Amino acid sequence: MMTQPTLLPGQCSKRTNGDRERYSFSGHQTFPFRYSWLKKAVDAVHDDPNVFRREDAIVIFGVGKNMVESIRHWGLATQVLEEDQRTRQLRISEWGKLLFLEECDPYLEDPGSLWLLHWLLVSNPARAATWYLAFNMYPFPDFRKEALVSFIHGFAERNQLRANVGTIRRDVDCFVRTYTPSRLTTTEVPEDSFNCPLVELELLELLPDDMTYRFVVGPKPSLPVEVVAGVILSLLGRLGSGRRTLSIHECLYEPLSPGQIFKLDESALVDYIEQLEAITGGAVAVDETAGLHQLYVRRPIDGKELIVQYLRARVTP
Repeated sequence: MMTQPTLLPGQCSKRTNGDRERYSFSGHQTFPFRYSWLKKAVDAVHDDPNVFRREDAIVIFGVGKNMVESIRHWGLATQVLEEDQRTRQLRISEWGKLLFLEECDPYLEDPGSLWLLHWLLVSNPARAATWYLAFNMYPFPDFRKEALVSFIHGFAERNQLRANVGTIRRDVDCFVRTYTPSRLTTTEVPEDSFNCPLVELELLELLPDDMTYRFVVGPKPSLPVEVVAGVILSLLGRLGSGRRTLSIHECLYEPLSPGQIFKLDESALVDYIEQLEAITGGAVAVDETAGLHQLYVRRPIDGKELIVQYLRARVTP
């Protein structure tokens, strides 16, 4: 089995002294990430862990200063890069090595890679608080931008987080453009309209009024069962050491659950659990006791290893 990454998807980073969870806003310089950015970040850090500090970084990456900062941010937000908190030196995470150095899917051609990156992103409040809050905490199926801004600002105030309304508004705008196709206006340069790869997941849609966005809840045909398994097993570990059961309700509505992260309905979730029972030889199954449906883990299983096997199986020989 591979060693676990420093910060598992689905596990919020916590301060070692037991203080509250970390949340941060901004850092993306208003740009959603693009198809080549994560590979560029990993390759550059592989060659030089201090590449983003170099005076010639704009030459190395071939973009402006703001985009260089954005590439660094997205490498950390999607957890393909990690940062030493003392030295601020970057290193490549196990996920970054798997996708881009081992070249399991360096150009993000497999939807499973995009679903994995989505999970890594929305389970990382320390780098992408707005993305985490929108998917895991926002209580409504649709929103207008200002409503989401108000919700996140209220959360920040209640938890004494450093984030003003302007910062959150820019975050929400970038969040929307992470998951919905850009619409080129007469004042935009085509380079600024490139879609984020996560648009392909079709998790968010703009309604006909051109102001309201809706999370797309239901089956996700391109979502691999192995990635769902990783989320379920990560949630199980997060809710309690040694715990072996999850209710279907928890799998649907608990923060960092597959229902919230992937916007699955109950029918789609149960279908994934049935698939998971098959691929794990019954290690994970649905158990009905006293009329209560629960997911039951009969024997230990490594969710990350399932994802690793899925990705490696798709490497072209």
